[in-house]
Amino acid sequence: MKAKTLLELVTLSSTLYTISKETHLMEKLTALSEQGKDKINDFMKESLVDADGNEIEFMDKLVLKAHQAKEELEAKIGEVVASFYEKVNIAHTDQLKNMEMRIDQLSKDLALAEARINHLEKNDK
Repeated sequence: MKAKTLLELVTLSSTLYTISKETHLMEKLTALSEQGKDKINDFMKESLVDADGNEIEFMDKLVLKAHQAKEELEAKIGEVVASFYEKVNIAHTDQLKNMEMRIDQLSKDLALAEARINHLEKNDK
């Protein structure tokens, strides 16, 4: 009987925890939707004018805002990608070119050293 009661209490507590998490999520979604409504209302109240001083129509404002959002998103993506590349230490093109130049220089130095060794060996014989 005690095991059954304990199992029921555990089940009840886990259910209450799940419900509280769902409630918390719903409250967050509600808050976000309210913020979204406020931003949309602010956007609708905002009056934009063109170069001639005429007020821009709603669809044109919408297209303009979408274009601005696209540019901001592209800039943010660029920042994130750049920071990612820095974190994983991916070699850039300049670094690769410098490495190729060093390899070429080391190959020349090695060939020169081999030539000197060969010359010294010939003189010793």
